[in-house]
Amino acid sequence: MKANLMDEAPSKEQCLVSVNAIRDALYVLNGKWKLPLIFTLLEKPRRFNEIQHALQGITPKILSKELKDLEENGFVNRTVYPTTPVTVIYEITRYSNTLESVLNELRIWGIQHREMIIASMKKKELKA
Repeated sequence: MKANLMDEAPSKEQCLVSVNAIRDALYVLNGKWKLPLIFTLLEKPRRFNEIQHALQGITPKILSKELKDLEENGFVNRTVYPTTPVTVIYEITRYSNTLESVLNELRIWGIQHREMIIASMKKKELKA
């Protein structure tokens, strides 16, 4: 928790509530692929192969597991259409939209972090 000098320090209970809330969020969204997967589906609903193509490097087994986890936690809907062959479309739920601002902030931070790393590497190269 962030406290200003003029503010009273947060109580132990307030800190614990905040830490537990973050832990709960990370428990549901843990792993390398869940947030990028939700971000990909924020653009538009997709079929399994389209998702795999958009998330370069994810294996079919991991993608299947991550989609199941997200479906169980209310972030993704899976719709099966009776076509030949069967068409399955994955799309985010309204609940997933609550993560849009979080994902955008992470994206911005990630860009800034990458720029900082590149600048740091350039400084090292100049010293060498």
